[in-house]
Amino acid sequence: MIYKVLFVIFIGLALFVSCKKEPKAEVFVLKFEQASYFPAPVYTFQNNDITIDRFVLGRKLFYDPLLSSDGTISCASCHSQTHGFGDHNTAFSAGVGGALGTRNSPTIINMAWNSSFMWDGGVNHIETFSLAPITNPVEMNETMVNVIAKLNASATYKNLFKKAYGGSEITDQMLFRALGQFMGMLISDDAKYDQYRRGEISLTTDESAGLSLFQQKCASCHTEPLFTDKSFRNNGIDESFADLGRGLITQNASDAGKFKVPTLRNVEITYPYMHDGRFFTLNQVLEHYRTGIKNSATLDPSLAGGISMTETEKAQIIAFLKTLTDYTLMADPLFAEP
Repeated sequence: MIYKVLFVIFIGLALFVSCKKEPKAEVFVLKFEQASYFPAPVYTFQNNDITIDRFVLGRKLFYDPLLSSDGTISCASCHSQTHGFGDHNTAFSAGVGGALGTRNSPTIINMAWNSSFMWDGGVNHIETFSLAPITNPVEMNETMVNVIAKLNASATYKNLFKKAYGGSEITDQMLFRALGQFMGMLISDDAKYDQYRRGEISLTTDESAGLSLFQQKCASCHTEPLFTDKSFRNNGIDESFADLGRGLITQNASDAGKFKVPTLRNVEITYPYMHDGRFFTLNQVLEHYRTGIKNSATLDPSLAGGISMTETEKAQIIAFLKTLTDYTLMADPLFAEP
């Protein structure tokens, strides 16, 4: 695993001193480690050293609806562990008062390798990422002034923040760093694909064929081992654009209709797909790339004319994509709601 959690438990072995058992001692060490086949991370926790207290605080904040204006929406409402830290298989997430946005909530795994966030790259640092959903009126609909006031009014949070970052008053920087620490540790690296990469298992015939086909037809954008090249591309789902995507940020016509290439890790369980959640099955996605590409001025040149695939090849690629599901991460109590 890229992250390593070591539980070192020293248990008294029926040793008696003055007719009493030796007390049990427990040491909990949390580390971020680099896998041999992963690139170097972008976020290195500089000025936010990993500690148990900071991680525990970040996890509590992630699951706490107190960060929303009416106490109903948490970060986990749209980024569920059981769904690979994506939304609950809905096209658009419901925010405060049932308000809906216009983009699908993407998974937030492996964020330590990102230098830009959101479908349009409008956020450029993991420690400021949380500001957007907290203050978005169709998501958590809150202000940072109110959030910090609520946290400072909580004796529990005052104690947790003091243990994590020191100081008598909670600040927004402390909040963002704690959330950044928790999210930065959401690492997906124990899917069947990873076990294959480590030489622990073999792939089936169809999975192996699917990997070869994937490398030929898909990997130029969905680059191993993160399964994204982190670029912004127009993948031909529209001829004209209700949502300009990256173009909204850069204000360049050449970026109209471009969106960030998403990671395909856990793609089996993070449907629906595309920035607007229009496709609900992997077969629909592959059929789009085979026969559904729409031309426009900013279409990615690699997709002109579509991607040739037979029905058998589609099935094999899908078989491979399912090897990217990380059941270890989805079941890890370390990342579960406290």
